[in-house]
Formats: sequence, structure tokens, C-alpha cells
Amino acid sequence: MQCQGAECQVTTEKTPRPREWRPQIYRKCTDKAWVFLFFLFWTGLMFVMGYSVVAGATGRLVFGYDSFGNVCGKRNSPVAGAPLSGQDMTLKTHMFIMNSCNPEIKDKRLGFTALCVSSCPEEQLDTLEDIQLFADTNGSFLCVYSLNSLNYTQSPNAEALCPRLPVPPSKSFPLFNWCIPQTPECYSLFASVLINDVDTLQQVLSGIMSARDTILGLCILALALSLAAVFTFRFITTLLVHIFISLVILGLLFVCGVLWWLYYDYTNDLSIELGTERENMNCVLGFSIVSTVITAILLVLIFVFRKKMKLTVELFQVTNKVISSNPFLILQPVWTFAILIFFWVLWVAVLLSLGTAGTAQVIEGGQVEFEALSGIRCVWWYHLIGLVWTSEFILACQQMTIAGAVVTWYFNRNKNDPPDHPILSSLSILFYYHQGTVAKGSLLITLARIPRVVLLYVHDILKEKQHSTWSSGAFRKSCCSVSCLCRHLHHLNQNIYTTTAINGTDFCTSAKDTFQILSKNSSHFMSINCFGDFIIFLGKVLVVCLTVFGGLMAFNYNRTLQVWAIPLLLVTFFACLVAQSFLSVFETVLDALFLCFTVDLETNDGSSEKPYFMDQEFQSFVKRIGQFNNERPQRNDGSLRNDEGMELRPIMR
Repeated sequence: MQCQGAECQVTTEKTPRPREWRPQIYRKCTDKAWVFLFFLFWTGLMFVMGYSVVAGATGRLVFGYDSFGNVCGKRNSPVAGAPLSGQDMTLKTHMFIMNSCNPEIKDKRLGFTALCVSSCPEEQLDTLEDIQLFADTNGSFLCVYSLNSLNYTQSPNAEALCPRLPVPPSKSFPLFNWCIPQTPECYSLFASVLINDVDTLQQVLSGIMSARDTILGLCILALALSLAAVFTFRFITTLLVHIFISLVILGLLFVCGVLWWLYYDYTNDLSIELGTERENMNCVLGFSIVSTVITAILLVLIFVFRKKMKLTVELFQVTNKVISSNPFLILQPVWTFAILIFFWVLWVAVLLSLGTAGTAQVIEGGQVEFEALSGIRCVWWYHLIGLVWTSEFILACQQMTIAGAVVTWYFNRNKNDPPDHPILSSLSILFYYHQGTVAKGSLLITLARIPRVVLLYVHDILKEKQHSTWSSGAFRKSCCSVSCLCRHLHHLNQNIYTTTAINGTDFCTSAKDTFQILSKNSSHFMSINCFGDFIIFLGKVLVVCLTVFGGLMAFNYNRTLQVWAIPLLLVTFFACLVAQSFLSVFETVLDALFLCFTVDLETNDGSSEKPYFMDQEFQSFVKRIGQFNNERPQRNDGSLRNDEGMELRPIMR
């Protein structure tokens, strides 16, 4: 996490000289203070991780614990004032919650009791005799420890100390060894026992559990569609673009039509007794309105950009030429996604461990509760900032790695003999010299995202207190504005990283150079580049549309069982994530290539003294863009190049 050396001389020359425009010969560490700040921040995160291990009870989280302070599967120490604590639970590795399907627990009129047991009851137990037989056969006692199994059917306190009949069948959850009820009507009630959320979580858990096989199949479908979209963009032609856009239009219209038909079907067939159908109808109405608005906007944009289609196809062919010379660029999202998943799992583990940090307090009935430590909420906020900043840092490293590989390929005179290992070279340059620049850019995104999290938190508080609709709408608009700012910062940072890969300059200098170059030449190429990004966006839309359509058809067959809007939203989010991960490579390459175009045209004139770095195919593409722009009102001459036609040189400081 530190800059490796202050300066590096790639060649044997003693002093800088005027050079051809390509990745800078002389490099030095950029934004060193920011990489030091990121290192200090991660030192704090490591302290939080260590604190979660020391103060948190990960054993309670992983192995489960009963209501008397005993960790399942462990030998426990006694808690003062709790007579049933301090027991040897080595052979009792599963956590069983009594009365987990009792509606009184859901309504919080009755507290629940958790026990450590040897095994979960996989068949329904209808009587106390069945519970006693299960205890004698499996050695798994489902009543409170103070009641001997021989007295299950004789003790007058058995009704209070044993689970309510019938006991539903359950199976052990693979990760935490919880006994999960296997009847669908118990999913939501069981969730309300574990986490204090009576409404939303019930719908989430019950919907996901009842449709888990369908969700898995739809996720596989989204992955297959994303791979097909990548294959389409790799071998794109004008005919394929026409077919592709036609499929997008038909898919949008078809999904909208199906959604409105489902809404009409619900309004005519609504069962008053089934609240899930009424909630499904409201969710379908929301999906229908959103999809209709998105369809209308996309159709207008497709009509506006229709004349640029041929030039966009040529731009994609140029992009594919870059990817063909660096085929491992396609795999960059896979590694990035794997690293993000690893970090997110680690982050959630630390968060849950922090949630278990507390001191044992004995309550009524000899049960034990764990009270959270003071100041732990501040640690949670620090941990949240670490999640956002580190995630953005990892994504920014991918952007700069791809941009560096594109820059290395473009500013090479012999396109038939590309440099060896451009991706590894780009990675080494990033980690040796430009970690500070990436840390600074990702921190800007973090500073823009944190206010959105705060606004959402305040909005939830106001919603609970039933404030006015005006204040709620104002917070929604503020969140939308912050989201738009984050998207613009992402695109700006991507161009800044490309400029840093070219010049080797710090973040602010690269931002200034990027703004000057793009503002001077944006009128000639920005529209073509924007349409290229728009075509990539349509690819993501097509993947999501087909996945949502498959989800609508699958979930509609089981409409009365659960509210299926939650599983559909989950599938939609996964489809967006997968499509973004795979197709973002084309978007990053396209934007980096556009900036290289602009720099090449700005600093060279095609003469023998200052030849272009682009090859003949590039030059013919640029000429066709010029012919396309000449059809519009004439613009000021000289906007494609500077007045002196000088090559851009490293800014030495």
C-alpha cells in the first residue's frame, strides 16, 4: 500500500528529451499523501477487525447459542445468576428455537427460548410422547434443560417448558447449524424470531426460500445472456446492431405488455381473502409504470441516435481490435468480481462479529442477554466508510488497469507487434506509481455516496414518524441528485485515470488536462462515443429484460403462495450486476480509446514529422467522422488540433 520509489527511468537516457507520444518514459509516484491516507485508514480497519475478534463472540455467531448463555458445540463457562449456564454442549451442535412458528412470538406477546440440541427433528412431532421418543432415540432434548426427558409426559410444567405442538419438521442450516423449519408458512415467522423485523424481512425470507430454485435458474440465465451479449459485441456488424436494437425494442415492448396484462388479470381475478395477491398486484403496477417510462425514454434515444449507427459499428470494430490484441481484458471483471466478493464476505463477517460484541446480562427466568458495548455504533459507521471506499478503490484499479493496457496498445507505432504482457505492465505501473491517484479518485466517489446513505437513514426515520409527504419527496429528490453526481464522477474519474496512464501526472493535473482536451474536441467525437456507450447500455437492458420476462413467467405460476416481487427484484439486481461486470470492459475500452483519439489528433497532424499513432483503419474512421460533421453547420477550423501542432510532452515539476 505504499509508493515504491519516487521516480523511475525506463530508458538509459540521463535527461528527458522530446519524445513520441506514448506511455511516459519518466514516471514518478503521484498523490503520495493520499496513498498514505488510504494506508492509515486501512490500519484503522485492521484495528476494527482485531477488535471484532477480541470483543465479539464469533463462536455465538457461527455455532449459535441458547437463551442461557451457552454456545452450542462448546464447553461453556458459567454466568453469575444464570443457573442453566456453563453447560458442556460439545455434543449439542445445533440451535433449536422453541415455538418458532408461534404467532404470539411474531407479535412479541411471548418471548422465545433457544436451546442447543444434538439433532433437528426432521419429521413433525404431534404429541409430548413423540417429543419424548425423539429424545430417547436421538439424544436430542427439545424441552428446557431443567426438565428431565422422563418427565416430558408427566410434569405439569411440560406445556411451558416444551415446544408448542405440533413441532414442525426442520433441517440444519449448513453454515450456522440453525434448525430451520421446512414448512413454507413458518419461514417468515422464524425470521421474525431471529431478527426484529416483522414485515419486510418476512416477505424477503419467505419469498426467497419458497422460490430459491427459480432464483438460481434465473441467475444462470442472466449469466448466459451476459456471455451471449459479450460474444455479440466481439463480432459486431451493422446487421447485428440492427438485429440487436430490434430485439431490445421488442423485448421492452413485450415486457411492458406482459406486465400490464398481468396487472389487468390481477384486477379482474383478485381474491380478497389472499393478501399476497393484493400485494402482488401493487408490485406489478409499480413494475409496469417503471418499465413503461424506461421504454419510452429508450425509444426516443434510439430514434435520436439512429443516423450514427454505421460509425458506431466501425468504432466497435476498432474496440474489438484492441481487445483482440489483449484478449485477457475480457477476464478482468471476473477477477475484480472475485476480489469484491471476498472483501464483501470479510466485511459482513466483521460486521456480524461487531454485532455480537457485548456483555452478558441476566434477565427474568435465568435467561441471558448480551448488551451491546457503548460506542459500537461509531465503529459501525467507520466500517461502512471502509466498505464504500475499498469497493470503489478495487473498481478504480480495474478501470486504470484496462485504460493502461489500451494506452500501451494505442501509442505503439507497430500495431502488428504489440508490447508483451500489457495488462501485467499496466498493473505494475498502477501499484508502483499511481495507487495514490486511484485512492484519491475513489475517495471522491465515497464522499459523494456517504451523504446518500445518510439521507436514506434520515428518510427512514421520518417515514417511521409519519412526517409530511413534502419532506419525504424532498429527501427522495436529494438522493436522486446524489446518485446522478456519483454517476458523473465515475465517468470523469475513468477519463482521469486514462490521462494518468498517458502522462503519469497526479489526479488534479490529469483532471485539468482531461477537461481541456475533451472540451476542445468533444463536438466531433462525443456524440459517436455516447452512442457507443448507449449501445452497450442497451445490451445490459436486453439482458435484464429477458431475465425479468423469464422471472415473470416463472413466478406467475405460483402467485398465491408468496409475494414474488422480492425474488424478482433480487433476480433483477443480479442480472444488472452480471451484465455490468461483463460489458463494462467494452465501455472502459471505448472511453479510453476515445481519449487516445483526441490526444492523437490534438498533438499530431499526420505529416512525416508528426505522424499519427493511429493506423490506416483509424484514419479512415476519423475522415468519415469529419465528413459526417461537415454535413452540419461549419464549425471553427483548427478544433481538431492545436495552433502550433506540437506534441504533448510530460509536464515536469
